[in-house]
Amino acid sequence: QVQLVESGGGLVQAGGSLRLSCAPSGGPFGTVVMGWFRQAPGKEREFVAAVSWSGASTSYADSVKGRFTISRDNGKNTVYLQMNSLMPVDTAVYYCAAARRTMITRIDRLYDYWGQGTQVTVSS
Repeated sequence: QVQLVESGGGLVQAGGSLRLSCAPSGGPFGTVVMGWFRQAPGKEREFVAAVSWSGASTSYADSVKGRFTISRDNGKNTVYLQMNSLMPVDTAVYYCAAARRTMITRIDRLYDYWGQGTQVTVSS
């Protein structure tokens, strides 16, 4: 069974940067939309960003627009989330997800595969 594996989380000071990576174990996914979600303590999981199979289309939550960039390298079967100008409110567990569809979606229940999550902590 294909699973998603995230990496790149950690502790960073406010204003710093981190790059998250996500790749499936067990083989390539095929044509899928890839997304990132996050969940802060005591809050519901929320959409962060998504990218189409080709990489030509992206979508961002308003809270991260202009600071985060999602991209994918299909040759390496990997999706990235570059996070710049990090703020304490960005502290959360970040999850990678894959949806077997061609249209980008922000709805978490439409994603078919999920990673275990990676912790991002931003100190003030």
